[in-house]
Amino acid sequence: MGRSRARKQNKKGAGKPNKRGKKKVGSPTLAAQADRHALYELSVQNVEQEVEFLEETFYLHRGRRPALLREDFCGTAQSACAWVATNRRHRAVAVDVDAEVLDWSRRHHVKRLKPGARKRLELRQEDVREVSTAPADIICAFNFSYWYFKERRVLLDYFRSVRQGLGKDGLFFLDVFGGAESYAECKEKTVHNGFTYIWEQASFDPLTADYVCYIHFKFADGSKLKRAFSYHWRLWTMPEIRELLDDAGFSTHHVYWQGTDDDGEASGEFFLADEGENDPAWIAYIVAEP
Repeated sequence: MGRSRARKQNKKGAGKPNKRGKKKVGSPTLAAQADRHALYELSVQNVEQEVEFLEETFYLHRGRRPALLREDFCGTAQSACAWVATNRRHRAVAVDVDAEVLDWSRRHHVKRLKPGARKRLELRQEDVREVSTAPADIICAFNFSYWYFKERRVLLDYFRSVRQGLGKDGLFFLDVFGGAESYAECKEKTVHNGFTYIWEQASFDPLTADYVCYIHFKFADGSKLKRAFSYHWRLWTMPEIRELLDDAGFSTHHVYWQGTDDDGEASGEFFLADEGENDPAWIAYIVAEP
């Protein structure tokens, strides 16, 4: 189960490979010219859908519109940038420990924002367990990034810090995937215009739940960008995550399950659910209340 299929259902740029991408003699390959962050966003993310889901779900539970978003493990901070661009009331803090990816965001996303939106956005190079901001309406940890915390006590510490960072009626949004296919060692390919996105589940240790995954890209000229992204995670299960949220002091949490279209494929639409389906590859959001 690859991340492109699992959550975002991002079909921007999808289609047949560009046959004009043949390598000329002596010219650099398409892989050598590629920007891995831009490819990731094209393959995995759909921030317009994400921002809409955050706003609508917050309003459903709180009866008001959210203003301050904290995007943890933000990477290129595309979601935070989209958040401040969509509404003049929106403010955002984007947090990541990686200086390189934050610099990329400043060059490619932040500079494209209108001046007013830029003033309402802050990028922070900090540990998400230690960052301090004004009480947030929403804190989100997407793309399964919190699975970086492999030990129970460490993930619990993060959840506790999130609860402290929320306003009294704030909400914490996480995504999670599972199903039998999530444990399998496999590769899934998705064709886009000019490149192919490859999600690899390289290994899983059933004794520790250590989980190693990679993202590769292959291009129309035959060149490859191998291990453009590497993930060394723990594959946390839905019950484990919900129990840790309880232990962290969250009062309740809700599950939003992804539906399917007429062909039985993941639709990208999520609905409130009390029970899940035993799908071999499923995806859901958890929304926790402090």
